[in-house]
Amino acid sequence: MTAHATVAEREEMVRTQLQARGIADARVLEAMRTVPREEFVDERHRASAYQDAPLPISDGQTISQPYIVALMAEAAHIGPTDHVLEVGAGSGYASAVLSRVAGSVVAVERHRSLAAGAEARLKALGYSNVAVVHGDGSLGCPAHAPFDAIVVSAGGPDVPQALMEQLRIGGTLVIPVGHDPNTQELLLVRRLGEHRYERESLGSVRFVPLVGAGGWAIDPHPSEPAAVSGPRQRRNVAAAIAAHCEPLTDHESVALDELVRRVGDARVVLIGESTHGTSEFYRMRNRITRELIRQAGFDVVALEADWPDAAVLNRHVNARATGEECRRAFDRFPQWMWRNLETAEFLQWLSSRHLRLDRSDRRVLVCGLDLYGMSKAIASVLEFLDREHPAAAKLARERYACLSPWQHDPATYGRATMSGLLETCEDEAVAMLRDMLELRLADPARTGDPLFEAQRNAAVVRDAERYYRAIYRGSSESWNLRDAHMLSTLQAVLAHRGATSKAVVWAHNSHVGDASATEMRERGETNLGELARRSWGQGAYLIGMGTHHGTVAAAAAWDAPMRVRTLLPSHPDSFERLCLDAGVGNFMLPLRHAKGAALRAMLEVPRLQRAVGVVYRPETEFLSHYLEASVARQFDEWIWFTRTSAVTATAGGTEDEDPGTYPFGT
Repeated sequence: MTAHATVAEREEMVRTQLQARGIADARVLEAMRTVPREEFVDERHRASAYQDAPLPISDGQTISQPYIVALMAEAAHIGPTDHVLEVGAGSGYASAVLSRVAGSVVAVERHRSLAAGAEARLKALGYSNVAVVHGDGSLGCPAHAPFDAIVVSAGGPDVPQALMEQLRIGGTLVIPVGHDPNTQELLLVRRLGEHRYERESLGSVRFVPLVGAGGWAIDPHPSEPAAVSGPRQRRNVAAAIAAHCEPLTDHESVALDELVRRVGDARVVLIGESTHGTSEFYRMRNRITRELIRQAGFDVVALEADWPDAAVLNRHVNARATGEECRRAFDRFPQWMWRNLETAEFLQWLSSRHLRLDRSDRRVLVCGLDLYGMSKAIASVLEFLDREHPAAAKLARERYACLSPWQHDPATYGRATMSGLLETCEDEAVAMLRDMLELRLADPARTGDPLFEAQRNAAVVRDAERYYRAIYRGSSESWNLRDAHMLSTLQAVLAHRGATSKAVVWAHNSHVGDASATEMRERGETNLGELARRSWGQGAYLIGMGTHHGTVAAAAAWDAPMRVRTLLPSHPDSFERLCLDAGVGNFMLPLRHAKGAALRAMLEVPRLQRAVGVVYRPETEFLSHYLEASVARQFDEWIWFTRTSAVTATAGGTEDEDPGTYPFGT
C-alpha cells in the first residue's frame, strides 16, 4: 500500500463513509484524513484498512469502523484545549484521532500487550499529546481526572458510575451500553450539574465488551487461550478430529443414514460451501438433499439465487418452463454458479422424480432467496398483473416508473439517491408490495402459487431498492439487509407451503455458518445461519464444507470471465490445515452431536477459515479470503474434502426450444 494510495483512500473514506452519512465537524473530518489507519491494524489487514468495517486486532479486540470513530468524536463535542479520556485504547487508532481534535488524551487499555503496543505506535508516529495507561478502564483514570470528554470504545451493561463522576460539569461522555454483550445502544451523556445528567441515544452499535469492575465481570467472548495454539496442541486437535470423524467415500456411495438421523426433526437444513465453484461441494450437497427429500420429507430447496431466475428452475423440474425462459435465466454474472453440470444433475433427478409422482403427490419447490434481480422481478409482477388483474397492472406501471430507468443499473440508482441527486423510490416499492400482499383473486386454486410468486417478486423489488441504497451507507448494513431478506423469503415460503413443510438451503458458508461465531460479529454483521438459529433454534441444522487445495471456478474480479483457477494449499494456522493433518482423507465431522466434549471444546477456539466467493485472488489470499471463526459454534456439522475440482460450467442457455435440455447448455 503506497503513501499516495493511502492518502487517496483516506480522502475517499471521508467523502463516502463520513460526509455522506452526516459527519460535518471539520476538525473531526480533518483528523480522519490525516491519521494513517493502516498503521493501527494487523499486517494481514493493511489492505483492508479503509474498508467500511471494524477489523480484528490481537487479544480478541477490534479497531472500530471509521464511521463509528468519527461519530463518537463528533458527538463528544471536543474542543481544541479539552482534556479527554478514551476507554479501550486497543491499537491506538481512536486515540490518535482524538489527539488531533483535543488538547490532551489519556487512553486506558486493560490488555497489557495492547497498551504497550499502542504506546509504542503512538510515540513512533509522533502523537505526543496521548498518554497510554494499562488498567481497568471501567474505573476511568482518577489520577488524570476530571475530563472534558470521555469516549468509551467498549460496551458495558450500563454507564459506569466512576466515569460519570470523573466527567467535568458541562462535559460529555459517549459510551455503548446494553444488557446483551453482542449489541448496544450508543449513548451521549451530558453532565449538567453535580448530580444532574441527561442521556441521548445515538443509535444501535456493536462493540467488544467493556470488562472490569464497572462493566462486565468477565469477558463474554474470551480470546483464544495461548495453551491451545502451539504445535503440540494442534497435533492434539488433529488427532481428536481423526478419532471422531466419519470417513467419507465417494459421495454417491457413502451411507447418509446417520447424518439424516442427526438432522432429526429440523425444519431447515442449511448446507454451505467454502467456495462458489467446487464440484465436490455441489455433488455432496445434491446427495444430502436427495436423501433429505427421500427419507425425511423435505419439500423446499432454497438457493442463494435470485427469486425470478430460480422460479424458472422450479417450472423446469415441473415441465412448465419455456425455452425462452430458460435462455433468460441466470444470464448475469456469475452465470457459472448455477449454470453448471452439477446443478443440472440435481434438477434432472428432481424432474424425473416429479414425473413419477401422482398428480396429488406433493412436489419439491425450488426457489431463490436473493434480492439482486430487480429488473426481472418488476417484469414478473407486471406480467402477472397483466394476466390476472389488468386494472392493478396500470397502477403498478405508474409506481414502478420511478425505478424503471434504473432497473438494469440499480447500483447507479443507489449512488444517485445517496448523493442527493435523485429522490428515492422507496415509497413506491413499499406501496406496491403492500398492494400485492393485499391482493385476493377470485379463484385461489388457479392463482395461489402464481400470486405468491408475484408477491415475492414485489418483495424483491422493495428490498433490492433498499439494498442498492444501503451499499453506499456501509457494507455491514447492506450485508445484513440482504441476509434478512433471505430469511424473510425462507419464512414466507415455509408458511405458504404449510406447517409440515421443511427446507434445504444451498448457500455459501459465509451465509450458512452462524455469524456470531466469526469475526463478522465484530463488523456488526449477521447472516442467514444466525437468523435461522434465532427463528428455529435446534430446528435449524447448519452444515459447512471445506477443502485443502485443488481447482475452483472463479473470476479474477467482479464481472471478469470465469476461469478454472488453482486453489492454494490451506494456511498453516487454519482450521482447514487441522482437517488435513487429521490424515483420514475426506470425512464428515458431527459438531452438535460430537461424541467427545473435549473435541467440541478444542474446536470452539477461533481459528482462521477460508472463504472464496465468485472472485478468487490467490495473490492476496490471506488478506482476501480468510476470517476467524469458531467452527464448533458456527456449524452443526462439517464436511471435508482434501482435494477438490472446479464445477463444470455450461455455456449459456440452450438454443433448443425444448427446455428439457436446460440448464446443460449443450
